[in-house]
Amino acid sequence: MSNLLDWANLPFGYMRTDYNVRCIWKDGAWGKLEVTSSEYLMMHMAATCLHYGQEAFEGLKAFRGRDGKIRIFRIRANARRMKTSGEYIKMKSPDEELFVEAIRLAVKLNERFVPPCESGASLYIRPLLIGTGAQVGVSPAQEYTFLVFVTPVGPYFKSGFKPVDVIITRDTDRAAPLGTGHIKVGGNYAASLPALDVAHHQGYATCLYLDAREKKYIDECGPANFFGIKGNSYVTPDSHSVLPSITNDSLMTLAADMGMKVERRHIPVEELADFSEAGQCGTAAVISPLGKVFDPGTNKVYEFPDSRKAGNVCEVLYNKLRAIQFGDAPDTYGWVDIID
Repeated sequence: MSNLLDWANLPFGYMRTDYNVRCIWKDGAWGKLEVTSSEYLMMHMAATCLHYGQEAFEGLKAFRGRDGKIRIFRIRANARRMKTSGEYIKMKSPDEELFVEAIRLAVKLNERFVPPCESGASLYIRPLLIGTGAQVGVSPAQEYTFLVFVTPVGPYFKSGFKPVDVIITRDTDRAAPLGTGHIKVGGNYAASLPALDVAHHQGYATCLYLDAREKKYIDECGPANFFGIKGNSYVTPDSHSVLPSITNDSLMTLAADMGMKVERRHIPVEELADFSEAGQCGTAAVISPLGKVFDPGTNKVYEFPDSRKAGNVCEVLYNKLRAIQFGDAPDTYGWVDIID
């Protein structure tokens, strides 16, 4: 495989691998895990995932360390978040044991696709939970499919760990204040596509959403959480519309252990002027520092001191997290599962 793929130049996209893992819930119980090489699903045309949005997913990664070992980052946190998502939209969710078993199996079966350490690439893992039972009335399905597929990926942003420019949007809401913003369901991402399309056409990497109720406070940054550095504080939004990012949670833990004050609170958009650094964080990019933020509503540009390279705190946090993921630093938090 190492002779077939240009690991250092992998896109962040889908590539076929050898196997995926599936499990069906019906008649009140989950069945056994099944392994298949098919990339396709057979389902009823009246499946609730197609009509009523009964769908939730997760994203996590596996890394090959310098020691050759494969490490998966924070499986159990993803398991808990999928359970929260599933329960909120009335789906039967896999328990933690089934979730972990399925992911470990999918990675093990496709271990030849885990990129070498020096490439900087990783194996992206996509757990998916969908309602596959047929319903015409609006009600939960009586059958669910849980599956896990994997694919090797390069950096989410082609520029890598370098600042990107973003634009504030007031014309689109990613999620309602009491809606589904706090869970990981496909509808949230579909709702973000119009604003993202506008941002891309105007030359920005992504868009920065404000709160849907008042348009005063920072919410999400595209498909990722926002954070800012202010003095010795790591500041991130406290909003029911924001997805609880496992990466952000990890960064907050690392920041606190570095002696920083961690603040989860409302962040007025004008406070962008007070941050020495800012970034978006998530599984795909870990941290993508922000260079400039343009507000078309006020025609104001918020520019961080050096918009050409990552700030010191962003760089330290990024390197600390990556070191744990690749096994270059001790995992004192119990975040890593090693595949034997």
